[in-house]
Amino acid sequence: MRHGQSMGNVDESAYVTTADWRIPITDLGRKQAKEAGKRLREKICEDDASVVFYYSPYLRTKQTLDEIMPFFDEKEVVSCLEEPRISEQQIGNFQNVQQVLDAKAERSKFGRFFYRFPSGEAGLDVYNRVSSFIPTMVRDCNQYDNAGVDLDNLNIVIVTHGLALRLFLMRWFQWSVDDFEQSQNPENCELITMNKNKDTCGHAWMELEENDMVSLDLPDTCGVPRNVRVHRLQGVDNCWTK
Repeated sequence: MRHGQSMGNVDESAYVTTADWRIPITDLGRKQAKEAGKRLREKICEDDASVVFYYSPYLRTKQTLDEIMPFFDEKEVVSCLEEPRISEQQIGNFQNVQQVLDAKAERSKFGRFFYRFPSGEAGLDVYNRVSSFIPTMVRDCNQYDNAGVDLDNLNIVIVTHGLALRLFLMRWFQWSVDDFEQSQNPENCELITMNKNKDTCGHAWMELEENDMVSLDLPDTCGVPRNVRVHRLQGVDNCWTK
């Protein structure tokens, strides 16, 4: 999930006097977050469902999460963890608005993945950050499994930022750089869902929902991991080799 509308989304000058990580959400952002909480509750509706939350330490993601949490009982929440590696791309400290606007215009020509802000990060840096987060998330799930949590009924909710969300998906599904450059950010508080699938041999993988593929403007092949795509192209539907 991307955070709700922030002050920075409606007024670039907010970054002049306020650190990016302290930019709050707007009143509309709070309404968006509440609506997202309702939609999330509808998706996670099983009686035995449990939830793990990861969230960026930025104020706008924390405030978004604050609006979501009331839709879940305390007994349903396995953990709620702050994760700096899923934070927003660093574009500088207190910022000169015109310089940032000029840099963003240059980035649109150069490409989001490799373009580096003069005093900040490239998309590649964020990709590396979220890549290192994924093994942590898997390790956490192994620990929950050892503690008796049913992983088939465990839902992971990641409250993050538009670019970080796309780069997480890029790493998970092994998109090409061209695929990433074609994609676009989800709207504020839009839910992007990865559903778990299994074959008859017990192999499991995640797939994006079709409507989310359209929302992110992705090619049809981007919604499943590369090894699954390869086996489908080869006509192997079940019992594929890891």
